[in-house]
Amino acid sequence: MPEHRVKHTFTSITIAALAIVMLFLSHTSCSNKDKELGEAILERDSLPGMRTLGVNTLISDSGIIKYRLIAEEWDIFDRKHPPYWAFEKGIYLEQFDSLMQIDASIKADTAYYYEKEKLWELRSNVFIQNRKGEKFDTQQLFWNQKTEKVYSDKYIRIEQTENIITGYGFESNQQLTQYVIHNSGGIFPVDKAPKDTIAPDSIHP
Repeated sequence: MPEHRVKHTFTSITIAALAIVMLFLSHTSCSNKDKELGEAILERDSLPGMRTLGVNTLISDSGIIKYRLIAEEWDIFDRKHPPYWAFEKGIYLEQFDSLMQIDASIKADTAYYYEKEKLWELRSNVFIQNRKGEKFDTQQLFWNQKTEKVYSDKYIRIEQTENIITGYGFESNQQLTQYVIHNSGGIFPVDKAPKDTIAPDSIHP
């Protein structure tokens, strides 16, 4: 075989080998990119599956309207464990009885709702008013819709028609008409109640 043919054959084999190596490296690189993209998708778990702005809606339970919900922002984290709704820019809720009369109205700076557990957690500047006009102020409150109980272990201030009651630890029915304060801080006539009936440590959640 002439010498130039040998060189040509060797060169062709070398080019073919390089092509195979580059193809393999290219495939590996693409696989790594696919893997990186796959891992990046996992960040979706920390992002809301749905975000709604300017919410003003009625919520029904078993076909009966039970609540009005107003919020600037409503995020649903459906891939969290457990999944939950978040209202991190404030919330206002009205709870209705069977005649569409307001049983209670609730305001809070922040709220979370765990749908499977039917549990609300209200945080920071929580204010509630019941049908009788009694006003409840605290920094954290839980409302379990399954047990129909409202409770907190934080400082709470209740303003009735004639008295103001303060204390730590609170439990009530969800209409807030039958309630107990576990560690009472005192009962004061409204016109003689101290100005500092909000405890210093209740300013922050």
